[in-house]
Amino acid sequence: MALCGACTVHVNGQPARSCSTPLSAAVGKRITTIEGVGQTKEGKALQSAWVENDVPQCGYCQSGQIMSAAALLVKIKRPTDAEIDGAMSGNVCRCGTYNRIRVAIRTAARNVK
Repeated sequence: MALCGACTVHVNGQPARSCSTPLSAAVGKRITTIEGVGQTKEGKALQSAWVENDVPQCGYCQSGQIMSAAALLVKIKRPTDAEIDGAMSGNVCRCGTYNRIRVAIRTAARNVK
């Protein structure tokens, strides 16, 4: 049903919910998961910012959060809070770490090299 965003991956660089993306839609496309996002400058900066800002609590949603944030930073180098909120709106955090997520995205945006 693609309601929480925890399974977010990148399909040709765009965030997609793996739970509702048929395999046939991924054939021949570049798929990046949380395991590979750290190989990008945005993903690496986000992973560092997540640790620096103590973002995770239970951890369930974190891979999807990072994947959505990485796609945002590729598209918008210095996103506003409104742009961050818009890009992250499909990712649910049951622990409510939204403020730390926003701070971490801003931190990563400053540190992308």
